[in-house]
Amino acid sequence: MTSTDHRHHLPALSTAAPPFRTVVTPAAAGWTHSGLRVLELAPGTEARIATGDAETLVLPLDGGGTVTTGEGEVFELTGRRDVFSRVSDFAYLPRDAAATVASAGGGRFALPSARCERRLPARYGPAEAVPVELRGAGQASRQVNNLCTPESFEADRLICCEVLTPGANWSSYPPHKHDEATATECALEEIYYFEVAPGPAGPGVGYQRVYGTADRPADLLAEVRSEDVVLIPHGWHGPSMAAPGYDLYYLNVMAGPGPERAWHITDDPAHGWVRGTWAGRDTDPRLPLCTARGTGEAR
Repeated sequence: MTSTDHRHHLPALSTAAPPFRTVVTPAAAGWTHSGLRVLELAPGTEARIATGDAETLVLPLDGGGTVTTGEGEVFELTGRRDVFSRVSDFAYLPRDAAATVASAGGGRFALPSARCERRLPARYGPAEAVPVELRGAGQASRQVNNLCTPESFEADRLICCEVLTPGANWSSYPPHKHDEATATECALEEIYYFEVAPGPAGPGVGYQRVYGTADRPADLLAEVRSEDVVLIPHGWHGPSMAAPGYDLYYLNVMAGPGPERAWHITDDPAHGWVRGTWAGRDTDPRLPLCTARGTGEAR
């Protein structure tokens, strides 16, 4: 692993600036559009946030709360116990906005963001309206919660989704890239924010692979734990590997400079054939791990 690639794995709390447990700005990441903050609130507290030149979601990771905009709009977020227990509702805040996030019971709130030009209205995103997609088959099965994707929720540049991978499965597979503008690919900067379900004896672990092309080298194999971040400025990324016994969650934050808000990718030609093996095979029966109604019998 080169020292340059090492910059792209940010261990938990390594970018903390209270009340934020994670702060990734476009400038710190070395790019132009994608950002992420994770806000922590103690019970009965609140924090004022400003979006600046970036449209921003307020997405509960654990707990719930209230988002009050500077214009007086109020969005009540039911939230969830943790990222494995339920698909959450969220609030959308436009660029050049201020808001107060408050939580009676306390919690953590992801603030994925994208620098943008248009100023859209602030809105509430109900959990029940989030499309839950099952991708892949067998041990390449995973769940995608399409929170703020081009087909599911209007935004100017932000693309954001959650991926849940059952223990021992691979996701972000086959490896793919989206780092140049072509007829079949969009240039998108991407952030992976991880949570790993704990086991009976302690915290869980997963792994993330990133590698480059001939003209843009990269080489990263990161052991990831809860609240770790991996930055994808370019290159092939995948697989994301859930260790046996530990379900893996990651929040994907994407944005780029192109005129089209779209997720167009190119598979690594050495591994793209794997997609063809999924036809007729069953999705992992553990999926979905959760829906807007919860887990288990509540699905």
